[in-house]
Amino acid sequence: MGKVYFVGAGPGSADLITVRGAKALAQAEVVLFDALADPALRDLAPLACWLDVGKRGFVHAHKQDSINAMLVRAAHEHEFVVRLKGGDPSIFGRLEEELEALAAAGIDCEVVPGVTAALAAAAASKRPLTRRGSGRSVAFSTAMTHSGELRAARSADSEVFYMAGRQLAALSRQLLQASWPAGTPVCVVSRAGWPDQLISDHRVGTLALAAVLHAGRPTVVTVGAAACGVSAATAPARTIAATAPDTRPSRGTVMPPASKRIESI
Repeated sequence: MGKVYFVGAGPGSADLITVRGAKALAQAEVVLFDALADPALRDLAPLACWLDVGKRGFVHAHKQDSINAMLVRAAHEHEFVVRLKGGDPSIFGRLEEELEALAAAGIDCEVVPGVTAALAAAAASKRPLTRRGSGRSVAFSTAMTHSGELRAARSADSEVFYMAGRQLAALSRQLLQASWPAGTPVCVVSRAGWPDQLISDHRVGTLALAAVLHAGRPTVVTVGAAACGVSAATAPARTIAATAPDTRPSRGTVMPPASKRIESI
């Protein structure tokens, strides 16, 4: 019986994977990969069989039970199996269900951490997630529940919301109801870690204006202390027109140009 390695692919371009993750891919006989994994990662495992088990949000191309069964079957047929997940496997990656399925089947596994989208968004916008004195805590939250209900909270100095891009206007209302002041800074980053990442600055009360800019793109929303710009460390932002962002596919490991940024809309 083989062993399964859960590998975090990172939040965008292939060169954001960890060294350990790249080494695991190089040994893989079969790779079950998520929708947001950069296709350029295939170059690290050219001889492996790549199986697409991707799904976006709660619209499943592959049901979780089906993925669990595929993992168990792969481990019975191959010695070295990689389950490649976007970002970090343990952050909204449905890791628990797959760990439980392997444990029930008596299959050994290992988790290789990766860079999650919240960290990539903070790096892209040059905004530390924690700030001495003003940002001592940060919470990662999924804006959408399995039933499709939108939720927002104020449980830390900064809140980072995943999977909120399609309901930014509703998120704005939820944040106000959760006692965030209307003037609280919000930083929105879509396709964080990719060459075409897009950054825009807003306030809780005007967050709905980001909806058109980031439409159809994986989006991270940071609210509170971590959304504030660091003037001494950040070069003056380049203002661009509020038109539809460039959604052309990335080119693998090509180094990204300067991020597009929209200031205080």
